[in-house]
Formats: sequence, structure tokens, C-alpha cells
Amino acid sequence: MSKMMLKNVRLSFPSIFRKAEFDGNEGKFEGTFLIDKKDKKTKAMLDEAIDKAVAEAKVSIPSDKRCLKDGDDSQYDGYADHWSLKAASSKRPTVIDRDKTPLVEEDERIYPGCYVNAIIDLWIQNNKYGKRVNANLYGVQFVKDGESWGMGQIDVSDDFSDLDDL
Repeated sequence: MSKMMLKNVRLSFPSIFRKAEFDGNEGKFEGTFLIDKKDKKTKAMLDEAIDKAVAEAKVSIPSDKRCLKDGDDSQYDGYADHWSLKAASSKRPTVIDRDKTPLVEEDERIYPGCYVNAIIDLWIQNNKYGKRVNANLYGVQFVKDGESWGMGQIDVSDDFSDLDDL
């Protein structure tokens, strides 16, 4: 497959710095990228790449087994009017800032709801676990802030009272 860039997409459910965990089991580094439905160019690029990968693999893969989903069918806030694409990797992806300096989790630049560029490629799964179109995640670049979703840090300092010196 060939690498491609998703530009200025919204990041959802990022596990970019640490592997995701589900029911105590370690998963992969991953993120879901939301592509505005007005972005016809990116959607056409992805459709073409998916169709080409499926044709080259000579398999039939239904739309519900493809990494590109219609966000209107999702129950998550912010997904409406977007396409969603989940990409994952066993290896930690490159994570950089706008000026290409490396980012770490403590920088708090990459969070659910921010806008990023992402480098991905597509691959066809055709094994005993089924037939699917999946996406590898190679890198994420911070583009700009967006409204934070989910479990961001909550400031509770105003909930405490001032304490007198003991």
C-alpha cells in the first residue's frame, strides 16, 4: 500500500502515546480521525485507495468491514456530518507539533477534539479472523486546537476551601 495524509482532521479516541486497553487487555496505538463531509477531495482519495486495495486483493469486503465509516451512523458526539476512519499500529507513531518538533503526552497538545494531520496506509485483512479493510497509523501532527471531548483534565481547585495555617 502507499502512505497518504489526512489533512486537518479531528482526532477522536486517541491512544497515541500509550497503547489502548480494553477489558485489561493491551491493544494498539490508535486514533479515529473525523473527516468533514464537505471535504470531497479527501473522501474521494480514500474511496479510490480502498477500492484499489480491495481490487488488488481480489476479495469482496462489505462496507461495514471497512475502516471508513459514516459518522452519521455513530452515537458519538461530533461524528455527525463527518466520515470516521480508525487507524492503528503496534508501534508508537511519530507525534509532532506544527513545527515538526516531537511531542510527548505531557505536552497536552494531542487530545480528543484537536485537529491533526495523520499519515496512514490501508491494508487488506483476509485470514481466519475475517475480511476487512484496515488502516495503519504512522504519524500524527498537531494542527490546531478544537473543543476537547471526553475525559480531559477537570479543574476542581474552586471546589476546595482555603485552609488556615496549622
